[in-house]
Amino acid sequence: MNPERLYIRYGLFIAIALIAYFLILKLVGLHEVIWLRLLNGAIVAYGIFAVIRMRRILEKDDFHYHNGFKTGVMTGFLATITFVLFMAIYMYHIDTLFAESIINTWIRDYNQGPGVLVFILLIEGFASTVVLTLAFMQKFKPSWNLKKTFQKA
Repeated sequence: MNPERLYIRYGLFIAIALIAYFLILKLVGLHEVIWLRLLNGAIVAYGIFAVIRMRRILEKDDFHYHNGFKTGVMTGFLATITFVLFMAIYMYHIDTLFAESIINTWIRDYNQGPGVLVFILLIEGFASTVVLTLAFMQKFKPSWNLKKTFQKA
């Protein structure tokens, strides 16, 4: 498995999981409950964590901070763009009333269309990707600390 291409597999996996979660919420009638989007963060967090961990496992001693960071960011950006494209198609062509109900509930006074929701999803996805990648790289980065050796007294 090529470590340079891991982001494609995991990015698409995250996007598929987000789309499936949204469609399940739609089936049970909870897709308009904004607070259930918090699980989206958990799905993205797990995917980014898993891709950085896999890259570290594959590269072993050749793993560097910038490789893990790049992989995490590219994974999250690919997942975000794929999910936002799905949501744009959904809001503009499949269920146009969905966007109106969200806008009327949360963004009442701005007289904006579904485009603002697509933009918000894009910014949220990019921001959470960067923050999660930085947080997970604290765990996975190679340590520069020296090994302690204890002397027997």
